[in-house]
Amino acid sequence: MASQIAIEKSNLLVKKFFEGTSLVDSDIASFNNFIDHELQKIVDANKIIEPTIIPHNVEEFKIKFDKIWVEKPQITEADGSKRRILPTEARLRKISYAAPCFIEVSAHINGVQRESFQTQIGSIPIMLKSKYCHLHKLSKEELIEAGEDPDDLGGYFIINGTEKVLISVEDLAANKLMIEKESIGVSEYTGKMFSEGESFKIPHTIEKLKDGMFYLTFTRVRRIPLIVIVKALGLTKDEDIMTFISKERQFDSVLVNLFEFADIKTEEEALDFVAKKIGITQAKEVRIERIQEIVDKYLLPHLGTTQKDRMFKAYNLCKLLKRFILVSTGELPTDDKDHYSNKRLKLSGDLLADLFTVNLKVLVNDLLYNFQRIVKRGKFPSIKVIIRDKLLTQRIYSAMATGAWVGGRKGISQRIQRLNFLETMSHLQRVVSPLSASQENFEARELHPTHAGRLCCMETPEGTNIGLRKNLAILSKVSLETSEEELIKSLKPLGLKSI
Repeated sequence: MASQIAIEKSNLLVKKFFEGTSLVDSDIASFNNFIDHELQKIVDANKIIEPTIIPHNVEEFKIKFDKIWVEKPQITEADGSKRRILPTEARLRKISYAAPCFIEVSAHINGVQRESFQTQIGSIPIMLKSKYCHLHKLSKEELIEAGEDPDDLGGYFIINGTEKVLISVEDLAANKLMIEKESIGVSEYTGKMFSEGESFKIPHTIEKLKDGMFYLTFTRVRRIPLIVIVKALGLTKDEDIMTFISKERQFDSVLVNLFEFADIKTEEEALDFVAKKIGITQAKEVRIERIQEIVDKYLLPHLGTTQKDRMFKAYNLCKLLKRFILVSTGELPTDDKDHYSNKRLKLSGDLLADLFTVNLKVLVNDLLYNFQRIVKRGKFPSIKVIIRDKLLTQRIYSAMATGAWVGGRKGISQRIQRLNFLETMSHLQRVVSPLSASQENFEARELHPTHAGRLCCMETPEGTNIGLRKNLAILSKVSLETSEEELIKSLKPLGLKSI
């Protein structure tokens, strides 16, 4: 009797849960966040464009991108008239359900604004049932009137009349050092981290070789002593480095490293050492300038890419080194890559942000090429004339139609399966791993205890994709990224001290 009551209660709870929420709420929230916030962040990262070839009578010329916004889906007919379009019409007429994207552009000559205008830079596909869709918050009767199934979940796109769903991608958490024990190789333990900042995603590796030295690798900078990098960032005193690594105790391995590079006493000497190691052979001033640019741009870009961030980077490298030492001495456990706290899901909004970032750069390069080509002919073009809005639109449509995404990933955009309603729901909840299906990767395919409540422990295909293609659990929700300021505000009352 008691069990019967418990079942009835749980059924009622699940029923009430789905009355107010949908399976694709997380995806819709992700898309809304992309349009509301991420688009502007991407534009701000490419805010100022400076052509290298400018008219000879002009000292300085800049093109600035300002505000970007997206309207609701509309269609331009053959006679040039514009009107709103509903998803049903897009399906029937084999066209894309997309909204125009506008941006404010201004041209500045010698610091004085010459022209300022608003222009369309492309069309962005709109997710059904999102904030920017005409179906948003419509009642059942209104949805039927608009030619839609009132029980349809939304959360997909219409590209050239075909319904496309963006598959969530499971990836290792960025900006987090993962330390593993290696079975082969020169270093017994290896610390790996992807630093993701602005438009960069830079892999960093920390190793301890047989000579007892700690080495750091990132981009072109291969196996440079970590202590020298810390000194190149401005933390030159050995005592300060030791304190930053640990106030409580001294590590012998760090003392050995400090002793080895004790003769490097200034920031300039350390930068010159790194420049020579990576093969920059120009004059000393140029060498140091180039290595400073590399350090600012590509070393831990998530902490900032300006000169004032260098000391903060030095402090963080010391903390990462301390953790690496504690793991390699057995005082701390190695990291489990399959633990779900070390994973992040890229939903539709994140995937579109990646696509838009790359294609905006293509648009900027095209704009620069057209501007410089016309300037070479002795003319001074208007910026409005040389922005090709079709370029961005076609590249976004092409990626969504074929599924070939930036970074060489394939199968991100898939045709939605409409065999039955359950299969459609399953397809909208799909999560794929970027690992290759042809390799064994036994541990990655296994069911991990942290999947409970997050991923369905039953639904995965048999064969080569087993354990790599998963589905979200019915009651799971994917939270959006929280801003650092909010997190710090709530952690300070709990004893967090900022530096």
